[in-house]
Amino acid sequence: MKIVITGGAGFIGGNLARNLTKSPQISQIRVVDNLSTGHKENIADLDVDFFEGDVQDSTLLDQAFRSADAVVHLAALPSVPRSVRDPLASHHANATGTLQVLEAARRAGNLHVIAASSSSVYGSNTHLPKHEDLAAAPMSPYAVTKLATEAYLGAYHHSYGLPVLPFRFFNVYGPGQRADHPYAAAIPKWIHAAITDQPLTVHGDGTQTRDFTYVGTVSQVLTDAVLSRLNEPRPVNLAFGTRMSLLDLIPEIEAATGHHARREHKADRAGDVPHSQADGARLRALFPAIAPVPIHEGISATVNWYRTRP
Repeated sequence: MKIVITGGAGFIGGNLARNLTKSPQISQIRVVDNLSTGHKENIADLDVDFFEGDVQDSTLLDQAFRSADAVVHLAALPSVPRSVRDPLASHHANATGTLQVLEAARRAGNLHVIAASSSSVYGSNTHLPKHEDLAAAPMSPYAVTKLATEAYLGAYHHSYGLPVLPFRFFNVYGPGQRADHPYAAAIPKWIHAAITDQPLTVHGDGTQTRDFTYVGTVSQVLTDAVLSRLNEPRPVNLAFGTRMSLLDLIPEIEAATGHHARREHKADRAGDVPHSQADGARLRALFPAIAPVPIHEGISATVNWYRTRP
């Protein structure tokens, strides 16, 4: 099989590419990335064909998708705060970018398209755990772009017979997730802060809850979905129903780093969802053999990765 990963030089994309290289069924991996948030070092030691450019470039997509079997579409401008500051950029990269990917997949012969949506689409819907049939209630432009992503996948499945699978990611973390940019996620920022004896910035009171999912687990689910050619137009939560507050996460980071972490509380961020927890029933039914990595193991592996960086 020949697989294309858009955003394949990013955090999740790089981990997925590494996992796919272990499968004897995969003959070629192609990575499309404009390196706006991704980094070549994430795939530097992997046998992949790299296409540098944006998913809004239809000519580039046609080249990358030619004779491929499947596309894992991860390219996006991440971050809720970023989208609040610049909603048009998020829309162009995430919504229009997805539409370009789907059109290119259709031109290439109706390739199987697996794409990343987000738990942020649940937004202000307070029901817990979040099951896929809940009404979406986005609270940020980023969340809207991800709802558009999965809606476009469903529309292309029904309109053109395109085989698709939209996954709703929940707070993915792990090795390869960098802390050195303004929109870095909490776990890499907090690990870096703890190791360098800086205060951990906590937005709000820290009682917000998240369903943290280890990137190795996410990569395995995506790999199995590719190899099985799973076609499911309904969105699927890619998380297992764990729920941890940000304040409870801090001791896990302290234990893994061996550093006591000072806290600095700041105001809540616009667009942030207070609580998030997946109903993982649909995921478990589709991927019964995959079990989540416990948080203490995942945090430990992530800290070990940080300590190997120059």
